[in-house]
Amino acid sequence: MTLLPKSLARRTILILLAGFALIQILGLLIHTFNQVKLGRLEEEQEFAVRAVIIYRHIAMTAPEDRAAVLAKEPLPKGDTVTLSFIPPVGDSYPMPLAAREAVRAGIYAYGIPPNIRPHGMVLRVTGAPLRYMISFGLPDDMLFQGDGGPPPGGGPGGPPPPDGFGGGGPQDGLGGAPPFGDIGNLLAGMMASQEAMMPPTYWLTISSTLPPVLPWRSPGFASAFIVMTILGAIMITWAVRMLLVPVKTLAAAAEALGRDVANAPPLPETGPSEIVTAAVAFNTMAARVRRFVEDRTFLLTAIGHDLRTPITRLKLRAEYMEDDEQRGKMLADLDEMEAMVAATLAFGRDATSTEPVVRLDLASLLRTILDDAADGDPEHADALTYTGPKHLPVAARPLALKRALANLVGNALKYGDAAAVTLHAPVRGMARIDIDDNGPGIPADEMERVFEPFRRLEISRNRETGGSGLGLSIARNILRAHGGDISLTNRPEGGLRVGVILPV
Repeated sequence: MTLLPKSLARRTILILLAGFALIQILGLLIHTFNQVKLGRLEEEQEFAVRAVIIYRHIAMTAPEDRAAVLAKEPLPKGDTVTLSFIPPVGDSYPMPLAAREAVRAGIYAYGIPPNIRPHGMVLRVTGAPLRYMISFGLPDDMLFQGDGGPPPGGGPGGPPPPDGFGGGGPQDGLGGAPPFGDIGNLLAGMMASQEAMMPPTYWLTISSTLPPVLPWRSPGFASAFIVMTILGAIMITWAVRMLLVPVKTLAAAAEALGRDVANAPPLPETGPSEIVTAAVAFNTMAARVRRFVEDRTFLLTAIGHDLRTPITRLKLRAEYMEDDEQRGKMLADLDEMEAMVAATLAFGRDATSTEPVVRLDLASLLRTILDDAADGDPEHADALTYTGPKHLPVAARPLALKRALANLVGNALKYGDAAAVTLHAPVRGMARIDIDDNGPGIPADEMERVFEPFRRLEISRNRETGGSGLGLSIARNILRAHGGDISLTNRPEGGLRVGVILPV
């Protein structure tokens, strides 16, 4: 059992909406990833700017006052600042390359005056939760000559800086080729001046735990995403329905052709080239079917009409027969033949009926048919009953519909000795009529075959009941031309039920 809807439009809309949703989800994931990456970059650069601001403030303070100033330094929540003889590396590890480049870019973009440039810089991070640390080597005024230039021979002595903590180490960000354009030029200048610097006396370390990045920081992002999704769904639904309008039009034209071949309107030959081609092919097919039906009907009625004359002559000749028994049998056969010819002519007239469609009261029509049947067969008048609403308007051809329903009531009365008619209220635009009799019913394998022209069951092949086998065919043709149909079922309690549906 498939989970897809039965309607082609709904299936197409569902498939397109599923694909659209998948694309939206993938786009949302890509956007979220980029937002997280961009947000992390911004946070790293903001942390670098905060760090360099604190560094500049402390570096421009006299060495003996730095601890006191640092204690009063306003810090954002979660940030810490310490002074130490060596960077507090502890269990930290080098900052990842992408984060190190972002932090350096933030520091160099903000700028540090040449006279307070750090003697070194260490960038490290700790484990969970991820905490960033920047250690600046604070300059010491005692290490510089009065003119700001380097002392001869590289200045006062002192132990060389630990690997990675002094100038030119791989972790200090001051060595290697300039990676950032203008920033690289600044780095090159710092590298040149680094040779005039001595290892720092103190290290200023700023650390911070960066908050998690919100993937949708923009307040209007969620609204915009929802609006785009809704608009996309509306456009898909509208486009699919517009594309399938010609299919519905073709289905309606085929239904109209099946109901009434003679009067079905042609399919409009407008729209895209593919639709025009299909419409032309359909109209050509409809014209051929209509011509075929007309030729068949004309042949049938012509034969029926031409048989009347020899039947009349045979009746006249039969009257001169001396054998009364043979004369009676011959006249009975001729009467049956005449009835069959009359039914054939009636069948042909029904196929070419051009009676206009009007509004009529179906309940009143059924009661009229039952009254006429009671007048024609007074002995079974009590077996003719009607149950249902007093009034039910429908659009139909009055004479044709009356003939179809009268045939069904007459069959029920003739073969089942009763006709209990029940009219049900419309359901989904279709009214239902049940005609029940008390007869023997119909074998299951004969339910559809009895609608074939000239098809009669054995029970009806006798002189008393007669019948040409066209009654049910004529009734079904008429009802289908109205957009309805007939069905036969055997009732559990006995008898046959003829079900009729008609559009209201």
